[in-house]
Amino acid sequence: MQYKNRFLFLLCPRSIVVVLTLSFCLCFSPNYSQYREMSKMFEKSRKLTAPHATKRPHPMTIHSDTRVDDYYWLNQREEEEVLDYLRSENEYREAVTVHLKDFEKYLFDEMTGKIKQTDMAVPFYYNGYYYISRYEEGKEYPVYSRKKGDLLADEDILLDVNQLAAPYSYYNISSRTISPDNRLLAYGEDTLSRRLYTLRFKDLTSGEYLEDVIEHTTGVAIWAADNTTVFYTAKDPITLRPYKVMRHILGTPVEEDKVVYVESDETFNVFVYKTKTEEFIVIGAVATLSTEYRILPANNPLGTFKVFQPREQKHEYDITHDGERWLVRTNWEAENFRLMEVPEGHTTKAHWKELIPAHPTQLLEDVEAFRDYLLITRRVDAIEKIQVRPKGQIAPWFIDFGEEVYSAYVGTNPEYNTSIVRLGYNSLTTPNTTYDYDMKSKEMRMLKQQEVVGDFNSDNYESRRLWVTARDGARIPVSIVYRKGWKKEGKHPLLLYGYGSYGHSIDPYFSIARLSLLDRGFAFAIAHIRGGQEMGRQWYEMGKLLQKKNTFYDFIDCADYLVKHQFADQQRLYAMGGSAGGLLMGAVLNMRPELWGGVIAAVPFVDVVTTMLDESIPLTTGEYDEWGNPNEEQYYRYMKSYSPYDQVKEQAYPPLLITTGLHDSQVQYWEPAKWTAKLRDKKTNDAPLLLYCDMETGHGGASGRFKQYKDIAMEYAFLLDLAGEAKE
Repeated sequence: MQYKNRFLFLLCPRSIVVVLTLSFCLCFSPNYSQYREMSKMFEKSRKLTAPHATKRPHPMTIHSDTRVDDYYWLNQREEEEVLDYLRSENEYREAVTVHLKDFEKYLFDEMTGKIKQTDMAVPFYYNGYYYISRYEEGKEYPVYSRKKGDLLADEDILLDVNQLAAPYSYYNISSRTISPDNRLLAYGEDTLSRRLYTLRFKDLTSGEYLEDVIEHTTGVAIWAADNTTVFYTAKDPITLRPYKVMRHILGTPVEEDKVVYVESDETFNVFVYKTKTEEFIVIGAVATLSTEYRILPANNPLGTFKVFQPREQKHEYDITHDGERWLVRTNWEAENFRLMEVPEGHTTKAHWKELIPAHPTQLLEDVEAFRDYLLITRRVDAIEKIQVRPKGQIAPWFIDFGEEVYSAYVGTNPEYNTSIVRLGYNSLTTPNTTYDYDMKSKEMRMLKQQEVVGDFNSDNYESRRLWVTARDGARIPVSIVYRKGWKKEGKHPLLLYGYGSYGHSIDPYFSIARLSLLDRGFAFAIAHIRGGQEMGRQWYEMGKLLQKKNTFYDFIDCADYLVKHQFADQQRLYAMGGSAGGLLMGAVLNMRPELWGGVIAAVPFVDVVTTMLDESIPLTTGEYDEWGNPNEEQYYRYMKSYSPYDQVKEQAYPPLLITTGLHDSQVQYWEPAKWTAKLRDKKTNDAPLLLYCDMETGHGGASGRFKQYKDIAMEYAFLLDLAGEAKE
């Protein structure tokens, strides 16, 4: 129901491996200072000279304040000098970590060896067919298929993504939609990792592709009831903002497609979808703090969309069609949202009637409608809880999953007229599990649990919830997991993960890759810091705009707590975050560099001020309500006071691994590249500073089922080596 546009996750001769290994390990022992000179001698003798980007001062003045960016020139993506610098950073990282190559390979094999090679997701039923997603042994991409009426029927292959991906180094398919008559398939493909999708159409009867090819889209095509008309969202090819909805009639030139809606406000993004009842096409326009919807009967594709409720500043709502009424989840006079109902013909706010009131501390996060039931998702003490609400006089109830710390969600449920709902569940110790829950009988049937190949047993691991009191008295939930037998004695390494932006909540989730840390003595913890919505909408409000520093303080306070209460060895406390979580890493590095034994910053958003002043960069204008508009002086001054790139100073920094992708559409590659260059110029110690730029991917990293684990193995090898736990 709810639409979220969030950013909402090696060259050196083998003859010197032993020497480099000794040097690297000694540098990060508790006696680091004792071996500093030896380490420097080894590095000098092996000519492992770190790249130093050329300084070209670029002054930027606003609000009578001038910032000088020495590395601004690195934003020229096509310049060979820029590419050479990125390649030199990659080569340096490879040389410095050459002693870890065999261990990285071992970790990669260990992680992927736990994954069932030939595997299939639980099929779901829709409009007469069972739809299937499966993997074949040794292949990177899924095969999508369907069976008519019965799982014992013959399989029809819709798409073999392995064949489609073969010509490309990167390949990703977005949503797949089927025409109402089950004859045509529409899907989007991205071959560059810029999230610019090309729409393609396939005749499932003949197996032939239609000549209709539509570029620069979000990759989603929505079918009208006539099986011929589709609606799609076009993206600006420069800013990548989804800004208009188009109507295409199959068989006609794309150049003749009609614009049905254009969003002129650059702080809004648009999207289009069809209701589960299949009676309406819906256009949504969403900004950080405001939404607006337009509706059109699906059987009248040439008609005019009608505004559901006009946009208002700081009014967020979303809509679900439920029979002859609409359900509206809204924050109108309800900080944690409430649920309203309104008849089909009178949709404006004046006609809304409260169905479920707001709760003072629990966020009403999502609503899904079925003919006889509503499924309500709430945030309760940083846990998503699912409530069944029958349409009638029967009292609602929460579904019990039996664990303290877990993640539960409503799965794929395209059918409206059913009492059986598909649910997903996992936890820090329990692999992803698929259930069918009968809302009438309250019976839960497990359909599948992700198989972890080998001797994995969830009983060997333990998770719990901690509560940390922040410096201002706020209670911060922390989810932690470790292998049983692990003792709270202040002697173990611990990896602390955080995000804390956009109201995006980080759920405690299962990870096969993480087992490689836990089985080597690590604990893993998630700090559910302000800026997310784990503790209700107010949790988000207290970690944004002019209160953004609460996010950083919370993370530091959680780290201090874990050390003080002996969950972590003070010398082996590590931190990790990506994207806006990379901003978090940059901020806490500047504030408390001595706290961390090492940090991984993935695709980090670190040049906050410069980026938010550049309206040509994707996401910028749409995020003024998150970070503030630096064209206004109070926001400029506050942003600058925490922006990691602006706050780099001459001090000792801990070991740091930074990752990025050349084609990143969310956080441009030059932010981490410039940050690396400035850190290398300013830092006063010899701890390693490594940048890995994937020259073929973007924000989400490598495509494919197994390729992602190469990057994870690289990151974990870095951490395990720092911790002295790089053991096969």
